[in-house]
Amino acid sequence: MAAANDIRKGAVIVEGDDLFLVLDCQHRTPGNLRAFVQATLRNIKTGISHDRRMRSTDKVEFAELETREMEYLYPEGDNFCFMDTETYDQMFVQRDLVASSIPYLRLNDKVKMQLYRGKPVTIDLPTSVILRVAESEPGVRGNTATNVFKPAKLETGLTVKVPLFVNPGEYVKVDTRSGEFIERANAPQ
Repeated sequence: MAAANDIRKGAVIVEGDDLFLVLDCQHRTPGNLRAFVQATLRNIKTGISHDRRMRSTDKVEFAELETREMEYLYPEGDNFCFMDTETYDQMFVQRDLVASSIPYLRLNDKVKMQLYRGKPVTIDLPTSVILRVAESEPGVRGNTATNVFKPAKLETGLTVKVPLFVNPGEYVKVDTRSGEFIERANAPQ
């Protein structure tokens, strides 16, 4: 057991039989009151988020997570198939758990997956990925005096705003935290 002061964003805590992912965490010390921790928690099973206030001395149990390298193979209905790169075991992960990560993954991309007692909990994406532009409008001549952006649909179905000079077939680097265009890039190896 650890103190509530040790909670950080991205941690997974155990309460009863449920696991909660810490989406946001703020440590507060009001002038005339005792310190407390204000955390936004998401139940991993149900996907429901709620705010929770804890005294800084309250005890919490952190989940012991195992990190494995997994390869994204294919979607199947509401599940996504991943393969362990060491044991070659395949695992189906529900859409709720990976919905925010899938637009950044191409088939056969490798990711770090955290497991709790053999069940997937979270996926750690790299901070940026390189994706091919599948569709975009042609840039209009004369609109280059200022930073003008146009929507572009990438190979995974993700739509991002890119500068006018980016054309279909080119590769772009996208920030996975914000979903924003970073720069043009060379084809991934």
